[in-house]
Amino acid sequence: MSTVLSTGAPSTALPHVGGMRVAIVQAEWNGHITGALTRGALDLFRSQGFSDDDVQVFTVPGAVELTFAASQLIESSLFDTVIVFGCVIRGGTPHFDYVCQSVTQGITSLNADCDIPVIFGVLTVDNEQDALDRAGGRLGNKGTEAAEAAIKMYHFASTVKNM
Repeated sequence: MSTVLSTGAPSTALPHVGGMRVAIVQAEWNGHITGALTRGALDLFRSQGFSDDDVQVFTVPGAVELTFAASQLIESSLFDTVIVFGCVIRGGTPHFDYVCQSVTQGITSLNADCDIPVIFGVLTVDNEQDALDRAGGRLGNKGTEAAEAAIKMYHFASTVKNM
């Protein structure tokens, strides 16, 4: 017998995940954007009945530091999922490409090697307006979507562990 863990279609109802502990790591660089992403996530968690004690927010200087912070939080064994929020805006140098590649590979590696989900909430955009549009603007709040993904991935991991 097989267990279906997803229908492939987005659901409107989130699974109940009582007792889930979440760490959010927010980059200070482009803080007006990452702060909005964090607020979106916190609003979603509160709407799902999470208490302020269930979710802790940490800050790091920039996007490259997100991987180290997530790794340390995983090693602490205090959290069931980690969400990282950063915002990298394309400029006139290759720095954008290096930062995006570094953080993407770092978080991908953590997801492949660790036992808890790390949710990638890093905006990689061409300009500030693109970021604002995704941080509570006309395209919604990717922070809210990251919180939804954290709940769903924690539920998925819990289901697999209990099979």
